[in-house]
Amino acid sequence: MNADVAVIGTGVMGSNLARNLAGQEGLRVALYDLDVDRARAVAANHPEAEFLVATSPAELAGMLRTPRVAILMVNAGAATDAAIGSIAEVFAPGDIIVDGGNSHFTDTIARGRRLAETGIEFVGVGISGGEVGALEGPSLMVGGSDAAWERLRPLLTPIAARAEVPGSVEPVPCVAHIGTDGAGHFVKMVHNGIEYADMQLIGEACTILRDGLGLTPAQISAVLTEWNAGELESYLIEVTAEVFAHTDAATGRPFVDIVADAAGAKGTGAWTAQSGLDLGVPVPTIAEAVFARSLSQAADLRAQGEALGGPVPADTAPADRLGEAIETVRRALFMGKILAYVQGFDEIAAGARVHGWDIRLGELASIWRAGCIIRARVLNRIVAAYEAQPDLSSLLAAADVRQSLEADQAALRSTVGDAVAAGIAVPALASALAYVDGLRAPRSSAAIIQAQRDFFGSHTYGRVDRPGVFHTLWSGDRSEVEV
Repeated sequence: MNADVAVIGTGVMGSNLARNLAGQEGLRVALYDLDVDRARAVAANHPEAEFLVATSPAELAGMLRTPRVAILMVNAGAATDAAIGSIAEVFAPGDIIVDGGNSHFTDTIARGRRLAETGIEFVGVGISGGEVGALEGPSLMVGGSDAAWERLRPLLTPIAARAEVPGSVEPVPCVAHIGTDGAGHFVKMVHNGIEYADMQLIGEACTILRDGLGLTPAQISAVLTEWNAGELESYLIEVTAEVFAHTDAATGRPFVDIVADAAGAKGTGAWTAQSGLDLGVPVPTIAEAVFARSLSQAADLRAQGEALGGPVPADTAPADRLGEAIETVRRALFMGKILAYVQGFDEIAAGARVHGWDIRLGELASIWRAGCIIRARVLNRIVAAYEAQPDLSSLLAAADVRQSLEADQAALRSTVGDAVAAGIAVPALASALAYVDGLRAPRSSAAIIQAQRDFFGSHTYGRVDRPGVFHTLWSGDRSEVEV
């Protein structure tokens, strides 16, 4: 009996994606894993899926209808290269290998070029939604050739999440062809960078509510639940409300109080920040979110830091002003969230220009409205902004976005100022404010920096009063020469 698609790698993500595929009518799925017993266990635990299990790449190739399609769900890096190599040996020209892991987009580009010599199509698909999304419907960002997309479309569309969209009768599938080669993994990388920023912003807002305003975890959960009924509605707000409501069974304490405050990371946030540096695109809120996780794990540094003096949060707020103070934090958080999207979409636009990808930013925002971790109501506004102006230079140029930023700027400024005065670390919120002020400034400190660079390194400068490139002879008579 032949299978229509193979899933290689049967960890939680791989097995859940395979079950999602097997649940589509008329679709037969083959499994392969270096740990054959693990693949067999998945098949035994889910007999309704009727999985076929291969014990070798050659057997897998023989199980698949041609042209073959195999989806890799293995760890990024060496494991992905090894899996590609073993499958490429038994696949034929016209077959497709899909990498559904969190690979770096430059690796995806390089792998595609190598496989192109064999005639095998290579496709990098960004998959967001975690293990639940893989099973129930993820957001899928496809990077590959037009021909590969046409073959994969009927396979991937049915398993994607469905977004309830205002004005649309039917839910919209959250899958799209993003561009060629590494485009899918690039936008998934930036998606994760925005996710880092969003999580850090929420964490800072909750810390202000607790350490600055004196709310209990249960009260914070109630506040977040209320926020989730409005413009801040999102998956991350929803799950954070649940986290704050949860009580640890072993101790009876609030769950958030027994979790070690050292946050892990898998690399995509750092890649987003590094890529922003490479592209010359400022993504400070994303970068600060990455650094905040690094700081949380710096045990020795933090031990030294505990000895430093400084303000201590008051842990109280006047009862008659509590509601107003909570609303100010909400508005500050919403502004920070929008700015994280602004930075991320600017990076995606720059990456598309550099790599020659035809990325439709409105369509990308559309497929993030369900299935993925950063799904949020605000994405409807972002989609609408790009629909109104498909050639939008930046989300900052969208009237609706600008209106929100202008309305909430005072709240962000107040929130950051109060947090700094109280000694509460808010690197993401503060970076968002600094980003806005840097954009607002009619003249920035960059003039001073460029003058310094010209003094010690003859790096030249431009002038505000006439065109050209100039250098001052600092070690000579300090006259100016045009370069």
